[in-house]
Amino acid sequence: MSPNNYSDARQAVINGEVNLIDIVRSFLTAIKDLEHLNIYVEVYEEEALERARLLQTQYEQNPSSIGALWGMVISIKDVICYKNHIVTAGSRMLTNFESQITATPVQRALDAGAIIIGRTNCDEFAMGSTNETSVYGPTYNGVDPTRVPGGSSGGAAVAVQMNTCHLSMGSDTGGSVRQPAAYCGVIGIKPTYGRISRYGLIAYASSFDQIGLIGHGIEDLALFLSTVSGMDPKDSTSFDLPVNLSKVQQNQKKYKIAGFKEVFDDSNLNPHVKAGCDLTISRLRALGHEYNTVSFDLLPYLVPTYYVLTTAEASSNLSRYDGIRYGYSSKDSSDIKSLYFKTRSEGFGIEVKRRLMMGTFVLSVGYFDAYFTKAQQVRQMIKNRIDSILEEYDMILLPTTTDIAPFIGSLSKDPIQMYLSDVFTVLANICGLPAISIPVKDDHPSHTMPLGIQLIGRELAEEDLLSLSHQLL
Repeated sequence: MSPNNYSDARQAVINGEVNLIDIVRSFLTAIKDLEHLNIYVEVYEEEALERARLLQTQYEQNPSSIGALWGMVISIKDVICYKNHIVTAGSRMLTNFESQITATPVQRALDAGAIIIGRTNCDEFAMGSTNETSVYGPTYNGVDPTRVPGGSSGGAAVAVQMNTCHLSMGSDTGGSVRQPAAYCGVIGIKPTYGRISRYGLIAYASSFDQIGLIGHGIEDLALFLSTVSGMDPKDSTSFDLPVNLSKVQQNQKKYKIAGFKEVFDDSNLNPHVKAGCDLTISRLRALGHEYNTVSFDLLPYLVPTYYVLTTAEASSNLSRYDGIRYGYSSKDSSDIKSLYFKTRSEGFGIEVKRRLMMGTFVLSVGYFDAYFTKAQQVRQMIKNRIDSILEEYDMILLPTTTDIAPFIGSLSKDPIQMYLSDVFTVLANICGLPAISIPVKDDHPSHTMPLGIQLIGRELAEEDLLSLSHQLL
C-alpha cells in the first residue's frame, strides 16, 4: 500500500522502495474496493497509469528534471474543468459535457508533475451541505456510511479520508471544503479570495467561490498551495502573490487568537464539538499562544447575508444554461419559451431550483433594495467588524460545524436546517479571508465521529494558518 502522505511517498520512490506505477495501482484498487461509498463519478484509470509510467521514466532518465508535485496523485471535484474530459457539476444539465479548457490550478499541478486520478462526486453545482443533491446520488461518509460526508465537496473529502489519492481539489463557496473535511476527519483549506485562480471553476457565486484543498498533511497542502497559487491573466480577481512555502516551514511565531463568546455560549452547539474546541484552546495555551473571547453580535446575520447574495449570484451565473448554447436541451418543446422552461425544469435538481428562485426573487424589481442591496451593506459591516478584530488578533478560532455529521436524509427535507449548518464557515467567504479546518483529537470513548476546528486568518495569512495548524496536529 502506498504511503498516504505525499512527501513520504515521493521519498519512497526516490529511495527505490516503490515506483509511481505501484502507487497509482494501489489507489485504483482502493477506489474499486470503495465503490459503495460513491466517491468518484469517473476514474481516469488508464490515463493515470500511463502518466505514472512517463513520470517514472522521466525521473530515471533525469532525476533533476522532476517538478515540485512530481508523482502527487490528486482528484478533482466535478466542478473543475479538465480539457477533453467530461465535467458535469453533478447535474443532469451538463450530462456528457466535455470541457474545452483546463482550469489554471489543474494545469499548474500537471506542469509540476501531478497525476490526476479522477473526478469526485459533489452537490449539484456545488449547492448543498451534505453531498446528497448530486445527480449521481449521495456520497457516504467512510467512518459511518449511514451519515453524510458534508458538502458540497463531499466526494473530495471522502477521497482523502479513505486514502484513494494524496490530495483533493475542491471548491469552497461557503465552507464546501472545510465542512466536509471536518465531518471526515481530514484537513481542508480555503485560501484568500484571489490567491488561486478561478479560471476553469464552474461558477456558483463568483464573489464567494474559491478553489480549496483537502489533504492528510499540512506539508502536502502547503506545497500544493505554493505551486498553484499566484496571478493568472485569465482571472482578473487573481493577484501575483503566491504562497511562500519557506514561511510555513520556518515560522515559529506565537499567535494571539480570538474566539466568539456568542458561539461558545450557544446551547445549540453539540457538546462533542464544544469539547473539541475546549481541547484545542487548552492545547493552544499549552503551546504558548494567547487565546481570548470577544463579542461578535453580527453572528445571526451571517447565514441570511450569505444566502441572499449567493443565490442572487447563482441566478445570474446559471442563466446561461438555457438549452440553446450547450448542455442539456429538452426535446419536447414547441417554442422558445417552452424550451427555456422545460430545459431548466428537467435539467436542474430541486435544490438548485430552490436557490435560483430565491436569487431571482431578491434581484427582482421592488425587492432588490430590500434584500440584495441590504445584504451587500451587511456584508460590508461584517467585514469591517472582522477586520477590526483581526487588527488586534492574528486569527479567529471557531468550530467548523455546529454538530457531527448528520445521518443521510436527515436534512434533505429541511433546507433551513441545512443552511444554518454553514453558520461558522460562511464568515470566511463573506470576508474573502483564508480559513482552515483541522481534525480535533478527542479521546472520549463515546465520540466516534470526526470533529473539526476552524482557524480564520487575515488576508494573505495562509502561511500563519498552516504553521499554527502544523503545531496543533
